Amino acid sequence: MKEALKTILEIQDLDMKMLRLVRVKKERLKEIEQIEALRKELHQQTTEKENEITDLNKQTLSFEHKIQDIAIKMKKLEGQQGSIKEVKEFNAITQEMTALERERITTEQKMSDLVDKRVAAEELLNKIKETLQSSEINSLALENEIKNSIKVINEEGSSLKKQRDTLAKTANGEVLQIYERLLRNKKDRVIVPIENRTCSGCHIVLTAQHENIVRKGDNLVFCEHCSRIHYWQPEEVVTETHTAPTKRRRRRVASA
Repeated sequence: MKEALKTILEIQDLDMKMLRLVRVKKERLKEIEQIEALRKELHQQTTEKENEITDLNKQTLSFEHKIQDIAIKMKKLEGQQGSIKEVKEFNAITQEMTALERERITTEQKMSDLVDKRVAAEELLNKIKETLQSSEINSLALENEIKNSIKVINEEGSSLKKQRDTLAKTANGEVLQIYERLLRNKKDRVIVPIENRTCSGCHIVLTAQHENIVRKGDNLVFCEHCSRIHYWQPEEVVTETHTAPTKRRRRRVASA
């Protein structure tokens, strides 16, 4: 079982590299989406502002026609007023002309407000267009850089996939199937060593019996807390390397 796990561990290393590449690729694709979203928003703002200006022009033109109509009515009334001899009719026409004059002033004021609003909208539209143009120029280089990095990621991923496929052919089929099922669930390392009698996956302390079973390596041993597969790293080799010189020095002193 130890030998079977060695191959699966090599496969796991490749899978972790591929998962990292997938995450990086997703982040890069998200950057492109953000660029496209910004460009789309600026285009939308441009369209909305252009429609607003078109509507303001229509309203302004309507007021201009209204002022012209008032002017025509005023001229007509002035002509009538010159030929009227009765005071009552003269006063009535005068009142009508006064009302038209007030309407003209009010209409001109409204038209003036619309013109100011249109000028402000046109200034804002120009700024939006400048921002859009600048954004498109700057984002083009960034998009190309991102697309090139994604191409490199795809190439590296394909290379890792080929290595994995080659290893998978030599792996224990049953163990590989269990490993892949755990990997699909966790999207992370699922074969982990025991360190200081602790699962290095979930970091929960294990029993001495569990550790001994893992040491033997006769069967697959799963963490009872996180379901990861455990394997043993022979740390005692390092300890023996450090303690051996001390023992030899003690023997020399004793013999002396």
